[in-house]
Amino acid sequence: MKVLFILVTAYLLGSIPFGLWVSLWGKGIDPRTSGSGNIGATNVLRTVGKAGGALTLLGDLGKGYLAVLSASLLGGGEPWRFAAGLAAIIGHVFPVFLKFRGGKGVATAFGVLLATSPWVALWLFCLWSAGFGIMGISSVGALLAFGALPILALLFDGTGLFLLFALLTSALIYLKHIPNIQRLIKGTEARIRA
Repeated sequence: MKVLFILVTAYLLGSIPFGLWVSLWGKGIDPRTSGSGNIGATNVLRTVGKAGGALTLLGDLGKGYLAVLSASLLGGGEPWRFAAGLAAIIGHVFPVFLKFRGGKGVATAFGVLLATSPWVALWLFCLWSAGFGIMGISSVGALLAFGALPILALLFDGTGLFLLFALLTSALIYLKHIPNIQRLIKGTEARIRA
């Protein structure tokens, strides 16, 4: 029962649609009908502004971090911390509150990694920053960072558990980025203007 409670709690935390709330409360805009149609920080930044994007980013990071922390506080060991983190990411991507149509999981995954492996999270942030800094496209940074996640998991941890988490998380994020990859190939992916 404790394991089920940990996973359900983490999934529900991940399902909290911060991007939607911030956009609706801030400017009365539904991000699902604006820009890319995504509820994540990048689309909220484009449609609502910097403050809305920052609040969404903090909320999405926080729910990933809090899911892992909650698992720890409930007495879950390392396997359940990773399971709770993955459940939170799945909750963000497939939120029960939005008919299972959510974001891409990047910020929530960063939050999970901040709680489970801060050094890996730091490397991912550096890779994301490099990709975004060179191209001005958030999805390039995300694809670069999470493409490297399984390698970083091996280098910094080496356990099968972290590697499994890394592979599943990266696969999910890449699947959610298929439309972005298609637009990158066509040269139509939107840049973020300063």
